[in-house]
Amino acid sequence: MTKVNDKICLEKYESYLKDVKKASINTLSSYLRDIRQLSDFLESHTDCTFITADEDVLGEYINWLKGKGKSVATVSRAIASIKGFYSYLLNEGLVESNPANVLVPDKTTQKLPQILTSKEVELLLEQPECIDAKGYRDRAMLELLYATGIRVSELISLDLSDLSLAAGIITCHGREHDRAIPLYPAAIRALNEYVEFIRPQMIATPDEKALFVNVSGERMSRQGFWKLIKSYQVKAGIEKTITPHTLRHSFAAHLLENGADLRSIQEMLGHADISSTQIYSQLVKKQLKDVYNKAHPRA
Repeated sequence: MTKVNDKICLEKYESYLKDVKKASINTLSSYLRDIRQLSDFLESHTDCTFITADEDVLGEYINWLKGKGKSVATVSRAIASIKGFYSYLLNEGLVESNPANVLVPDKTTQKLPQILTSKEVELLLEQPECIDAKGYRDRAMLELLYATGIRVSELISLDLSDLSLAAGIITCHGREHDRAIPLYPAAIRALNEYVEFIRPQMIATPDEKALFVNVSGERMSRQGFWKLIKSYQVKAGIEKTITPHTLRHSFAAHLLENGADLRSIQEMLGHADISSTQIYSQLVKKQLKDVYNKAHPRA
C-alpha cells in the first residue's frame, strides 16, 4: 500500500478534479472545502488520517456536523463530497475499502451501526482456542476490545506499559487526552495469561513495546486484526457482518441498555462531542420498538 499523507491526498484529488473531471471553479472549491474540513476534524478529534479513517470515524464526523447545527443540505453535501473523495482514493489504490459507503445523506434513514446481542458476543469471544500462542493472544484482544470499546487503531497502538492489571485498567492515549478505562475480570484473566506466559515467547526483540504482536513478533496491524475477527465470525457461524468496530458499537449499546449514562460512555469511547454518542440511544430505542412490535399481542 502506498504511504501518503493527507496533504498529498488532497493535492492528488485536486489535480484529478481539475484535469480529469474538468470540475468548475465552484464545484472544485466546494469539494475541497468539505474535504479540508474533514481533515481538520481528523487532526483535532482523532488519531486518524484520510487513509486510516474508517466507517466509525466518518460516522463520528457526520454526527459532529449535525451536533454543530449544520443543515440537512450542508450535511448531505459533505457526505457527497466525502463519498467522491474516497471513491477516488479507492480507485487509486490508496485505501483497501471505501469507509464512506455507509454514510446516508437523509438523516431519517441514516444507517445505525450494527451490534451483536450479548449471546452473540459470548459466542464470538469463545472462538479463540487457547491451545497455542495465537489463541491466547486472540482471546485477550477480543476480550479487551469488548471490555473497553476502544477503536481498533487504539487497540493495536497499545504498549505493554499502558496496561495495569493490578488496577484493572488500561490507559488509552487519544489526541486530546488520555483516558483510563476499567476492565472486567474475564478480560483481566485473559490479558494476564497472555502477558505473563505468551507475549514473551512471541516478541521479536526484548525491547518490543507493543502489547499485541503478530506471528513475526512485531506490532499487530489493522489489516491483521481485520482478518482475525472475520475468521472468528465465520467460525462462530454469526450471520451478521462483523467489522472491527462491531464490538465497539456493541460495548456502547450494551452499557446503555444496562443503565450507564451517556456522558460516561462518551468518556470511555473518547468521543469529543456527545452528539457522536447519542446515536446509541437511537439504536437502543429502535431495538426496544422492534421487540415491542414482535412481542405485544396488539402490535
